[in-house]
Amino acid sequence: MTSIASKENDETAVLDEDPPKGRLARLARLQALQIVLVLVVIIVIFAVLRPTTFLTPFNIRGIVVNTSILAVLGVGMTFVIITGGIDLSVGSVLVFSGVIADKTMAAMGGAGWGTATVGIVVACLCGLGWGLVNGLLIARARVPPLIVTLGTLGMALGFSQIITGGIDLRDAPEVLVNTVGFGNIVGQIPTLSVIALFVVVLGGIVLHRTRFGLYTYAVGSNAEAGRRVGVRVDRHLVKVYALAGLVAGFAGILNLAFFQSTTISGQSNTNLNVIAGVVIGGTSLFGGVGSIFGTVIGLFIPSVLQNGFVILGVQSFWQQVVVGAVLIGAVFVDQARRAAALRGSSLQFPFLSRFGSGPRKVNR
Repeated sequence: MTSIASKENDETAVLDEDPPKGRLARLARLQALQIVLVLVVIIVIFAVLRPTTFLTPFNIRGIVVNTSILAVLGVGMTFVIITGGIDLSVGSVLVFSGVIADKTMAAMGGAGWGTATVGIVVACLCGLGWGLVNGLLIARARVPPLIVTLGTLGMALGFSQIITGGIDLRDAPEVLVNTVGFGNIVGQIPTLSVIALFVVVLGGIVLHRTRFGLYTYAVGSNAEAGRRVGVRVDRHLVKVYALAGLVAGFAGILNLAFFQSTTISGQSNTNLNVIAGVVIGGTSLFGGVGSIFGTVIGLFIPSVLQNGFVILGVQSFWQQVVVGAVLIGAVFVDQARRAAALRGSSLQFPFLSRFGSGPRKVNR
């Protein structure tokens, strides 16, 4: 028995050796780095095809601004998908929150920050309400997340159309539009993007540095094991969906400030883009794995593709095709990685073997 243990320890020591090429291999296998590399490749391709148009400060600013609202939605979606759930209602909740906030601010009749602040609070409360509905139905009534959020998607959008008669509202105070929608903090740094960055950083701290984030990973990894160690899974799921609704409501007021409209019919692809960005960013649809940083990088991919296609004169419909294909590819890689983990091995890619990522021999 002693000789067997000694032999196993020797093999472990050999496997744990870290030659320079092994470090490069492990670096190449980091999922976050892979996503960054994909984004860099896309940027390089468009920069080569349109060198005088794509990498201009004006165009880069446009890409960042267009990604900002999606990033706010992506924070909540990351929490939801890490728990193994899904939220298809974020686009409709965004619209509904903007509609109610617009109606409230118009009824108040003011044009200053007092009215705008009330609108922000109302939008957040509307989103929080829809999130609580989702969470309670999923956690307490045991209705699958796909069905619940598909239902609330239709309900929130339907109520928005009933309230407005299907006509977009445009009553956001000028102070909100000029400061948040089109204002700059310093130079050409947009206020909208700085606000989104604050939400992203706060979401990252909550996910990676707090007990709430730890419980989120625990629920997604193994809900039953979480219950056995004292995690109140049902209550936590309600909180996670409430958080997703809250940030969707906040995104609704940002959307209203930026577009100066409730964009009732303009959010049809929002759910796809947010979910695709989160999954492309490395958050597993099976739960238990994900990061806010990966989500942000993943969300830039659809935005850069859309912008690049517009500059190249390609029909924007191709963006949906490419994003859908990348989403399928990301899920396939995630499944392969999970299957490899269950086999007790790592997912290997032949083209990485030149960097030493292939299996290493064990000296016996």
